[in-house]
Amino acid sequence: MKKVGIVMGSDSDLPVVKKATDTLTELGVPFEVHVYSAHRTPEQARAFAVNAKADDFGVIIAAAGMAAHLAGAMAANTLLPVIGIPCKSSNFDGLDALLSTVQMPPGIPVATVGVDGAKNAALLAAQIIAVSDEELYARLVADREKAAKKVLEKDAVIMDKITISNAE
Repeated sequence: MKKVGIVMGSDSDLPVVKKATDTLTELGVPFEVHVYSAHRTPEQARAFAVNAKADDFGVIIAAAGMAAHLAGAMAANTLLPVIGIPCKSSNFDGLDALLSTVQMPPGIPVATVGVDGAKNAALLAAQIIAVSDEELYARLVADREKAAKKVLEKDAVIMDKITISNAE
């Protein structure tokens, strides 16, 4: 199975990234996590992206706040799918990161999840890898079924509460 490469622009992004690592761990998807800055360590960030395919990665997730050029820097240096996680910052509540991540020039695509949307980034990365991995695909199906069951259980609780309050 291909690995997921997770890069974050700063260690302050780790609380967001942890949601992705937890999700990938639950699904049995191997990953590596690194701190590379598009601005402060551009050579290392570039080397990671350039070598990602040879290093057996299938997808890169890039989490960054503020200017959030990390996902774009990754995408500019690899043909692997790149998923950007715009991280909330104190300046613009994540809007700056969202716009920087989603507004890529033609020819350099970056899939972008919502602000602090690390779980969705991990699920999307797993879905991409599952295109050629039937066992992972089956685990994703089971995960969806588990999520649906939780919603239906909550529905039953609400229906009981509404029925009881209407009867009074």
